[in-house]
Amino acid sequence: MERLYKVSEVAKMLNVSTAAVRKWIKSGKLKAKRVGKLWMIPESELKHFLGEKPREIRAVIYARVSSHKQKRDGNLERQIERLRSYCSAKGYKVIGIITDVASGLKEDRAGLQKLFDLVEKHQVDVVVIEFKDRLTRFGFNYLKKFFGSHGVRVKVVEETEKGYMEEFIEDFVAIVISFAGRIYGKRSQKFRKIKKFVEEVVNDNN
Repeated sequence: MERLYKVSEVAKMLNVSTAAVRKWIKSGKLKAKRVGKLWMIPESELKHFLGEKPREIRAVIYARVSSHKQKRDGNLERQIERLRSYCSAKGYKVIGIITDVASGLKEDRAGLQKLFDLVEKHQVDVVVIEFKDRLTRFGFNYLKKFFGSHGVRVKVVEETEKGYMEEFIEDFVAIVISFAGRIYGKRSQKFRKIKKFVEEVVNDNN
């Protein structure tokens, strides 16, 4: 929420009378809003009145696809262009575009690590992503809270994802194979049978 100032507070800050401030409001020179019976001046309007330029919001675009096939098909570039358009409409200054070609389950993605570095160094104000799972398949709220602790917002452009079924299947397969490896060991015959079966089922349905 933007901070609102009372007429008396603005008068004190500018070293003028409250009557002068009300005159500016009445003439439209200083924009204010009614809150109950009081005129309240938004901080942005006060800065505009004083000739201060609004601070630029530094945005980093983060885009991800899970496979090089999706990248070759242009999915990554289209994702970036949609996010560019969004940032332009919001007036954000795009200071960087970070991409990954990897599963959303993978935690050591090079692009994601670079994004963490920017956040920790306070070099970005908002991270813009298309869908929640572009950032991570699981634990999105934990990452959002971590970014927020460094004063960085995460803006999700689309709340409901459409498509990416191929990627979802790939992640599902990765989970099943990973758990099978932990239970039976990756060198066991049982693991190899499960891995082969899952991959055959997926290929038969593609």
